[in-house]
Amino acid sequence: MYKIIVLAKQVPDTRNVGKDAMKADGTVNRAALPAIFNPEDLNALELALEIKDQYPGTQITLLTMGPVRAAEILREGMYRGADAGVLLTDKAFAGSDTLATSYALSCAIRKIGDADLIFAGRQAIDGDTAQVGPQVADKLGIPQITYAEEIVALKDRVIQVKRRLERGVEVVESALPVLITAHSTAPDCRPRNAKRLMRFKRATTLSEQHSAADDYLATHTAHPGLNITEWCAKDVNSDLVQLGLGGSPTKVRQVENIVFQAKESKVLSTADADIEWLMQELISQHTIG
Repeated sequence: MYKIIVLAKQVPDTRNVGKDAMKADGTVNRAALPAIFNPEDLNALELALEIKDQYPGTQITLLTMGPVRAAEILREGMYRGADAGVLLTDKAFAGSDTLATSYALSCAIRKIGDADLIFAGRQAIDGDTAQVGPQVADKLGIPQITYAEEIVALKDRVIQVKRRLERGVEVVESALPVLITAHSTAPDCRPRNAKRLMRFKRATTLSEQHSAADDYLATHTAHPGLNITEWCAKDVNSDLVQLGLGGSPTKVRQVENIVFQAKESKVLSTADADIEWLMQELISQHTIG
């Protein structure tokens, strides 16, 4: 059996970017956008669940960093087969770019300890950088396999993975521990399990219990199996200088939603004149040539 950590992120639905999508400091106004489970993180979860199906006794822990409401995706992952969830939440994490995020996540992974496999989505739809997974692997000092599409084999602490590349696929292997990022062509995550939904729908973090009841400590101790672990920056022994906006050299200046209008399109025929115009246009815009 294996100990697996799946990195997940609750992201704003960037398909609905409006004029209020950005704050004055250049960070995303998450309150103005619907929050969803990052799609490729669901692909990563499915790869982990397939290993759990093959090796009974494998434990899968979901790890996410974000505000208290990010616990929603931890429950969602538990409905689908994950065994536990860890929420990394603290005002000190606010405004983190990929460098600060990967640092915080690596600190949390070290605290969880003894992970054989770490899965993550290739990239998050709110940033599209594909940097967090590789940066976490680098900070942990372990190998990484990116763009994973399929787990080909796992035996004797060696894993073989098929990668989806721009012009084809390749199969690579690595010794454990290893971090693997899942491509969108990996299998879609399985749906919720009805029994697990009934079991984990009341799984909550300490902050959620605090908000729901005055006597939250009694709730916390009454159902220990339904407590989602919640850690702050201090809990994972992180350096505050490397967190949040202060630890983030990347700054987003502006986000805008571009909608193509009909007047910006042109219908071309197969006539030589139209083809010549298109070639000249592509060359002048440096699309080709």
